Amino acid sequence: MTTTKAGQDPWLLLLYSLPARRTSARVSLWRQLKKSGALPFKTSASLLPDTSDHYERFQWLAQQVRDSGGEATLLRVTDVEGLARADIVGQFHEIRANDYAALASELTKLVAGSKRRKTAAFPAELEKHRRQFEEIRKIDFFDCPRAQDAQMLLQRAAALGGAKGSAAARLSVKKFLGRTWLTRPRPQIDRVGSAWLIRKFIDPKATFVFGTDPKRHPTAIPYDMFEVEFSHHGDDCTFETLVKRFGILDKAVLRMAEMVHDSDLADGKFQTTECVGLERLLQGWAKAGLSDEQLLARGGDCFEALYRSLRP
Repeated sequence: MTTTKAGQDPWLLLLYSLPARRTSARVSLWRQLKKSGALPFKTSASLLPDTSDHYERFQWLAQQVRDSGGEATLLRVTDVEGLARADIVGQFHEIRANDYAALASELTKLVAGSKRRKTAAFPAELEKHRRQFEEIRKIDFFDCPRAQDAQMLLQRAAALGGAKGSAAARLSVKKFLGRTWLTRPRPQIDRVGSAWLIRKFIDPKATFVFGTDPKRHPTAIPYDMFEVEFSHHGDDCTFETLVKRFGILDKAVLRMAEMVHDSDLADGKFQTTECVGLERLLQGWAKAGLSDEQLLARGGDCFEALYRSLRP
């Protein structure tokens, strides 16, 4: 067992092996590890943050392995093959992002189908997806940025039959000059497009920071986050909300708003495809390790080129 050094976060590492013939025991263990949110680590090893609940769960699973004729060892470690904490957290984020993406796909189908014809089964379906979201949140130990995508889709589904988009009063850009804007890490199409829109039509000198908790950035204006002013409202994505709130009437921007909507919400409302390719580029750059600032910069250049191509 490795002792915890000052300033380091300890991890729980479960090492296990089961006889090849115990297929059912292996499947049961895999399901329970997945439900616990453990990070699969190489062959026959799983990792969790070191908490009393997780320690108890791993102890119980270790005993289950032994009862099935296998071997199990539970370690408390601070270093895992030289991986930095950020690398491990990134792997946890990747797994949870896949969970949220699967849920978001189902929610998108629910919203699209209910916009055409709301069925009696809609409330039960919505409640099922809300429970699924809560189950993922329980094992989202490091607040994956994709959680808010699913939250906003749940909000959108719950608002069906209500107002169509934001009906709030228009805002003056003069009150938003020299400000810092906050959005979630690893920005995608709606957040990158909104950042371009802010700098192009609201404040050319706007600065951006990244985080998941607006309370930690009290002077920044949050956008494309759950339950904030500049976000998804009704049937609108954040880009559309900004266009409406600031009364932007540029025809090229209005067309771009439709493109961002179709790429971000994937509901086929405007039948456009231009931003789908841009979204793929952003995903590729993110996988290549570009920073959040670089994603905004490169994506902003793409949006500027798109804007110019749409201008008469």
